[in-house]
Amino acid sequence: MHVDMDAFFVLVELRTRPELKGKMVIVGHPEGRSVVLSASYEARARGVRSAMPMVTAQRMCPNAVVIAPQHQLYQQVSGQIMEIFHSITATVEQLSVDEAFLDISGSLRRLGTPLEIGALIRARIAAELGITASVGIAASKFVAKVASTRCKPNGMLLIEKSRTVEYLHTLPVEALWGVGAKTRETLARLGIFTVADLAATPVSALQRALGSSGANLHALAWGIDPRPVTPEHQEKSIGAEETFAHDTHDDVILTRELLRLSHRVAARLRQSELSGRTVALKLKYADFSAVSRSRTLGAATDSSAAIYAAAVALLQGLGPRGQAVRLIGVRVEKLEALDEVPLQLELDPRDGNSRNAEVVGDAIAARFGNAKIGPARLLKPRDSA
Repeated sequence: MHVDMDAFFVLVELRTRPELKGKMVIVGHPEGRSVVLSASYEARARGVRSAMPMVTAQRMCPNAVVIAPQHQLYQQVSGQIMEIFHSITATVEQLSVDEAFLDISGSLRRLGTPLEIGALIRARIAAELGITASVGIAASKFVAKVASTRCKPNGMLLIEKSRTVEYLHTLPVEALWGVGAKTRETLARLGIFTVADLAATPVSALQRALGSSGANLHALAWGIDPRPVTPEHQEKSIGAEETFAHDTHDDVILTRELLRLSHRVAARLRQSELSGRTVALKLKYADFSAVSRSRTLGAATDSSAAIYAAAVALLQGLGPRGQAVRLIGVRVEKLEALDEVPLQLELDPRDGNSRNAEVVGDAIAARFGNAKIGPARLLKPRDSA
């Protein structure tokens, strides 16, 4: 089973803004060179897509309501979604904040047929979280993913094992994993436009045209995907980055953004019950060239203060910059589960106090939803009268 939320960020926002239901809504920063993080289906009907430049999206939908993202809130709701999944089966493979594969074979005797389990999941998500989900059910991960995609939004589709090939062969070739715009063009030159066309093409011809991926696509075209659902997927790193509206040389702006990003990363670490030993800094310059530096800490941390201090030190270590900065990012790597991290006594009590304050902020945000707790330095000054 593949379960995927519908326009996740948008629907989470609409829980407190019901007057926007049925309207064109875009989640993302409205200014500068930011991109669309999520769009309502009304906006998608006008061509708006995730990762599209916000300038392009606003040109397509000039009357759309643009909402600034609340990443900590989305992480909180994501945790609640995963709790529902784990109450259904222990075999859950989380793919992102709002989707996962579930192996429900061990839950059939307890909870009923696959369709009944899918209906139960959708009903609980709607009743407990106020959002909707689409569910695809099949004999393999790939086909389940195809099914959830084809029944969006707010739908459920079961593809029976005996009808898998029959169903796949009715689809366009881009329904296959790994077929993007470039691969689609290559296949079109071979006269391949549907999954059925690809399935009828010799593997040797596909390998000549596509290399090693040709054999994999041929297998998918016949519904062959032996990969099991792999639970407890461990993230290798957690990070955040921001593209500035205008390229900047200003260290004050850069360090202020590092503070905001460090708080966002630390909140995600604590939400995932993880900490990390390595802090990495990323800069992208005006000419799109990029540089990254990293530093390994003495002990793993989930504190924004520790992450920020390391990131600022890395920025200062780069020395004078010949170009303005277009993008800045912070990432924490070498992650460890909190219950595996040894106790580290703090020499400076302020370090522990900072983390304790952040944990209290997490609890307040979890209880009151839209509450935002953070450093005063990140507050925007009120407009003067």
